[in-house]
Amino acid sequence: MYQVLLILHSWGRWFVLGVGLLALFRAYSGWTGRRPFTKGDNGISAAFSGFMWLQVLIGLGLYFGLSPWGLNGLKQYGMKDPTARFFGMEHIAVMIIAAILAQVGRIALKKAPSDTIKHKKAFIYFGIALLLVLLMIPWGIWNPARPLFRL
Repeated sequence: MYQVLLILHSWGRWFVLGVGLLALFRAYSGWTGRRPFTKGDNGISAAFSGFMWLQVLIGLGLYFGLSPWGLNGLKQYGMKDPTARFFGMEHIAVMIIAAILAQVGRIALKKAPSDTIKHKKAFIYFGIALLLVLLMIPWGIWNPARPLFRL
């Protein structure tokens, strides 16, 4: 079960990144081009928020039970171990904040009075959420290196 969740979580990041970049592009082009907020814009924003929350749920499954680096790693190695601290505290906290930002952005753009403001709000909220995701994916730059594609 651990391997299945780990593979799903690893591949899920590519969906989050792809849909997030598409949502960011559509929001920016809609904002600067002053185009109407379409069903496609609404759909891509829903997909971005949905994939973010799916990743959080899979990640929580790993964190609380199955992963040796989630809560178990934090208990075993403590905060002084950089890998245990990253996965036990930093990764999960920032990713939850990013998912909340994506959801708040989705709610805020629905309540915006004009299409231009909808695109602007989507760009700002989704941009910050995507930046946080990019910073907390374990690329190996300053976080523990992990494979880009798990099989």
